[in-house]
Amino acid sequence: MSAEPAAVSLIVSSSPHAHSGASVRRIMLDVIIALVPALAVGLYLFGWNALRLVVVCVSACVLIEALCRKAMGRDPGVGDLSAVVTGVLLAFNLPPALPGWMAVIGCVFAIAVAKQIFGGLGYNPFNPALVGRAMLLVSFPVHMTTWAVPARLASVLEPARTAVDAVTMATPLGWAKTSLSAGNALPLALDSVATAWEFFAGFKPGCIGETSGLALLIGAAYLLYRRCIGWQTPVFFVGAVAVFAAILWRVDPARNLHPVFHVLTGGVMIGAFFMATDMVTSPVTRAGMAVFGAGCGVITMLIRAWGGYPEGVSFAILLMNAVTPLINKATRPRVFGHGRRK
Repeated sequence: MSAEPAAVSLIVSSSPHAHSGASVRRIMLDVIIALVPALAVGLYLFGWNALRLVVVCVSACVLIEALCRKAMGRDPGVGDLSAVVTGVLLAFNLPPALPGWMAVIGCVFAIAVAKQIFGGLGYNPFNPALVGRAMLLVSFPVHMTTWAVPARLASVLEPARTAVDAVTMATPLGWAKTSLSAGNALPLALDSVATAWEFFAGFKPGCIGETSGLALLIGAAYLLYRRCIGWQTPVFFVGAVAVFAAILWRVDPARNLHPVFHVLTGGVMIGAFFMATDMVTSPVTRAGMAVFGAGCGVITMLIRAWGGYPEGVSFAILLMNAVTPLINKATRPRVFGHGRRK
């Protein structure tokens, strides 16, 4: 008789069994590469101040993350570059002239409070960079709403400058909010292709990384090519802003800005492509991404139209971060072979 074959021991791990080959470090490096065009425009417009804040924020975030993880008895963890990305994104959402020590306080909240206190990367419910910005905005509202005049200021914005205020000026959204609150007409209108192009290119006051929609779209195209982000969230985000703004503009064009103006000013572009698409704090299903993006766009416009702040992107994304688990649950796809959920 032939001998029985020896038993073969198989070790089966939990799913998923396929791996894309991507790593956290590779994804974060892709995000950093995608942010380079916006950084270049920021340096061109704001010069030394932009570089100063980026260096301060990145250094502070990396140091704070290492200290937090050491205090918790973990490995430093800074090699995954997530702290670097948080530092760059936080700096991109700050006014160029913000004092460095204020930026460091924002970094402490972004890393220690919004990220590490929940367990580190992958466990934070809110976008760390936006938590840092929101904290700075409510704690230092004057500094966070004081905008340096870009060295290459577009001619369309020149009439808004005065002989007295030659160093700082409001953002386009700020001008509109202040003017309408005082009962005056809109201070400027987006009524020509040339003006729209100047806004799209980035020749306007604002945060370091939000001014140039063109640079942000170049970076976003790279992320889409690398499959680091999906198209659903940014498309529905920008689309919701455009539709909401178009309705308001059609109802009362004298008191509501053109929809293209809303899309090209403020933090819509950077928020839609680089903040709302955060893998940890946004939905994982395609339908959920669409709902998330649309919700961000609607809340942004509600704040811009009737809120106390001229801008609402940061708060909109943070509010939608809070309901991400509910969106994931509501949009969970049906498992193949199982009946519909009741």
